Amino acid sequence: MAYFDAASAVPLHPVARQALLASLDEGWADPSRLYREGRRARMLLDAAREAAAEAVGCRADELVFTSSGTRAVHTGIEGALAGRRRVGRHLIVSSVEHSSVLHMADVHEAGGGTVTQVAVDRTGAAAVESYAGALRPDTALACLQSANHEVGTEQPVAAVAEVCRAAGVPLLVDAAQSLGWGRVEGDWSVLAASAHKWGGPSGVGLLVVRKGVRFAPQGAVDERESGRAAGFENIPAIVAAAASLRAVRAEAARESVRLRELTARIRARVPEAVPDVEVVGDPERRLPGIVTFSCLYVDGETLLHELDRAGFSVSSGSSCTSSTLTPSHVLKAMGVLSEGNVRVSLPPGTAGQDVERFLEVLSGAVAGVREKLGAPVADTVVREDVLVVDSLGKRCPIPVIELAKVIGDVPVGGTVRVLSDDEAARLDIPAWCEMRGQEYVGEEPAERGSAYVVRRLS
Repeated sequence: MAYFDAASAVPLHPVARQALLASLDEGWADPSRLYREGRRARMLLDAAREAAAEAVGCRADELVFTSSGTRAVHTGIEGALAGRRRVGRHLIVSSVEHSSVLHMADVHEAGGGTVTQVAVDRTGAAAVESYAGALRPDTALACLQSANHEVGTEQPVAAVAEVCRAAGVPLLVDAAQSLGWGRVEGDWSVLAASAHKWGGPSGVGLLVVRKGVRFAPQGAVDERESGRAAGFENIPAIVAAAASLRAVRAEAARESVRLRELTARIRARVPEAVPDVEVVGDPERRLPGIVTFSCLYVDGETLLHELDRAGFSVSSGSSCTSSTLTPSHVLKAMGVLSEGNVRVSLPPGTAGQDVERFLEVLSGAVAGVREKLGAPVADTVVREDVLVVDSLGKRCPIPVIELAKVIGDVPVGGTVRVLSDDEAARLDIPAWCEMRGQEYVGEEPAERGSAYVVRRLS
């Protein structure tokens, strides 16, 4: 079995396992107590904090351990906004941030704050100029991920931090995906990360607040972790998280080169092996191990099951999965194809032969899914020289399949109206047009759902 979902969680690093087991016997006591067992636990906690701070590139007293990366994000956003409430209540986020950031933005907006979502380009990158243009006198905080968790695109954090600093606005960086590969460059103010993303145990997050940043922790607090993470510290897990971060950093330079070669191989060969595929994300400015592509006329959930049966664990941002009926917000923001989406994220140590076997299996798996789906007979009528395809009640990728089947039935210059009530059609039909060289005219209201109008160009 080949595990190719490291962007969700990396298997426990051997160093983390050793550190966890060793510290179970020494780190069980309350580190705030002055007796011998407490002092021993405090020494382990302090050493872990020093090691993590060195990896992040901050002072040890700027870093606290939280119960998860999500908790670090939530605490960081809440505290930074509250600390600057006199300035204003305007928050800036990118449209491709992790859901933990966007959920907090929703909470902030529901509580009377204002939020600006900065758009991204087709590679998933935010423009520095867009952040600069979004800054206002009442901006309390800006947020930008270091790299995207779904497509691997790296963001211009250092440049955005510079424009934010010039405006006197703190920048919070979600570094969950990138911290295992290296420090986040730039003059950022707040940083959050999660240990299970680099091979540490789950249930450990990092929150860094630079000295001089106005920060007011919200909710009930206690004396632990500078009042920013209430509750008894899980010292064995914290020690394991810090130890594994140091270990993966020591391996990062060499492993980065190797994984970049493997993902470049996937990016180049998937379009050759599988017809009607769109590889997404920036081809250069990207994390070493992530490559994402989408397949036309494919049910994403069925494809994931086929690959799982073939021995490959991958994930998907497609709307055709059981967990959601809407496309990934990242793919939607990028304006790329969402149906049949596959994210391959290789953990350190991935063998080249596993990647080769994946490439051999993929084309057959995609072909099998397409064959199983078949090509449903489209319900079509002609109204005023316009071909109408009724796909109401049908989920992706059926509306696009039906469009593809009938586009040849209209003359060049003629139009097809696809009726659909599936949210994915709003993204996938324009993406199909771009891939097929047809003109996407636009969306029109319909009695049910929407009508997506396509003009045949060739």
